[in-house]
Amino acid sequence: MAQLIADRKDVDFVLHEQLNVGELSKNEKFAEFNKKTVDLIITEARNLSIKEILPTQKIGDEVGCKLEDGKVIVPEEFHRVYKIFCEGEWLAMTEDQEWGGQGMPRSVALAASDYFNGANYAFMMYPGLTHGAGKLVEAFGTDDQKKLFLKKMFSGEWTGTMLLTEPEAGSDVGALTTSAKKNDDGTYSITGNKIFISAGEHDLVENIIHPVLARIEGAPAGTKGISLFLVPKYRVNPDGSLGEFNDVVCTGIEEKMGIHGNSTCSLTLGGKGNCIGTLLGEENKGMRAMFLMMNEARALVGQQGFGCATSSYMYALDYARQRIQGKNLLQMMDKDAPSVAIINHPDVRRMLLTMKAYVEGMRSLIYYHGFCHDRSETTDSDEEKAKYLGLLELLTPIVKGYVTDRSFDVCSLGVQVYGGYGFIKEYPMEQLLRDCRITMIYEGTNGIQAMDLLGRKLGMNKGKPLMDLMGEIQAVIAEAKEIESLKDIAGTVENALNKVGKVAMHMGATAMSEKVLHAFAYAHPFMEACGDVVMAWMLLWRANVAAKKLEKKSKLTAYYEGQIKNIDFFANAILPIALGKMDAILNTNASIMDIADESFGG
Repeated sequence: MAQLIADRKDVDFVLHEQLNVGELSKNEKFAEFNKKTVDLIITEARNLSIKEILPTQKIGDEVGCKLEDGKVIVPEEFHRVYKIFCEGEWLAMTEDQEWGGQGMPRSVALAASDYFNGANYAFMMYPGLTHGAGKLVEAFGTDDQKKLFLKKMFSGEWTGTMLLTEPEAGSDVGALTTSAKKNDDGTYSITGNKIFISAGEHDLVENIIHPVLARIEGAPAGTKGISLFLVPKYRVNPDGSLGEFNDVVCTGIEEKMGIHGNSTCSLTLGGKGNCIGTLLGEENKGMRAMFLMMNEARALVGQQGFGCATSSYMYALDYARQRIQGKNLLQMMDKDAPSVAIINHPDVRRMLLTMKAYVEGMRSLIYYHGFCHDRSETTDSDEEKAKYLGLLELLTPIVKGYVTDRSFDVCSLGVQVYGGYGFIKEYPMEQLLRDCRITMIYEGTNGIQAMDLLGRKLGMNKGKPLMDLMGEIQAVIAEAKEIESLKDIAGTVENALNKVGKVAMHMGATAMSEKVLHAFAYAHPFMEACGDVVMAWMLLWRANVAAKKLEKKSKLTAYYEGQIKNIDFFANAILPIALGKMDAILNTNASIMDIADESFGG
């Protein structure tokens, strides 16, 4: 069953052969996380996922959440698993031990989460959002706020959320209307309505801590006048005990396409005029603070989509090996020829190799994204620290946007491999497809991720992060050129890198001209092209490692050969499509913006 979540061989390959995370233990910050310890962590995460979390996936989908008298009831089976998860101190894997964390490298925590999210990411949203909310308290909270909330959040005794979206202010956060009125004691009376709040109300814990975006009376309009507040479901007394109900009322839960196991709530704050919050950070700087959580949440969403994709691939591979149907094409005229497993059919192999290349490339990207954070914390060089933080920022929209787009494609292929059985609820494929779809929407739609990449990240720090990224990719290409079996492929990847660099310059210049709207009309294709080149980089990097292992006749020969086939297929079957997409971007056809509204029809 473990193979139906994530391939342990591949997890270990990325951690120890591609990234060499054990080297982080040479730094005092991660001294205890040597290879042996890392392997034990992944083994425990894998066991917990298989034995405890995975069985709740289908239950969560079928039972869902129920709203009764303003209280949300989650599936009963979630309670035991949540307790076990928290007792294992998995919620705050990367955080300071002072607050109940384990202090492990982010790349290692991502590998553990690979299993957790693959097993049931709807359940994992409860601790995942809590961790993000806790990070806000850690970064911006006063000593009193940290003392009251942080340890109980990082331990999972209380959970957390993010209250951002409103009925009339979805992605346009600056249009929010939730208000905050300052009281004589320094607290604030909060009034407003929030929607689409994941884990906004539930019965897993006795208190839920809500970071809330609101506008203080008299504050400027737009995002410049937004502040961030800490609003608990139940007020917290100075000694840490619970006080009275804080007038945070769940008025409804959404009936959704997927992630039924997570409660998506509408919340009314201060409906009776009795909702009290405390300022988190500085007045009118709430958006800047919230983006700390948003960046983490966007990376988490990338992993959620990936969790569906890796599970879908493992299920599809297992099914293709067992499902006997049809003769081998080379024996179609032989009436006595036996039927074969569908993995022998060329079109099924095409789908499986497409899934494999994307899943393994995305795993490397997600872990590398976390590894950049680890490297930023273990270097004494200010220049190197800035470099890795810049790469972290630049890659975030790709980790969220590109990864979830491709994860949905992988899940769709998984359904196709199963055929008609993929479409029915007896098998897990249709749920994985449904669950995956929301990852392309929430925490900033993928269109917004593309706009972020083009509008903010491309020119960030005068383009240095982009130059650093291209330098990292070029280094892998140069290494591959020295390997006989990869030098031609390296040339193909280099051609794509050079072309995407040309496209980036074109898009940047167009975005700064009177044709700015035309540029942003092609922002999403641009993100896809960048993502394709990043995938090629990750797969070529993996192939470099594998080729050297094959030269030494290492074990896992078939696995290493599979890494060579990944990049061979991707470079010759996927990158040509990406190059065509780049041609379309360079053309920047004006029809998208020039077509009259009435011409759309209807």
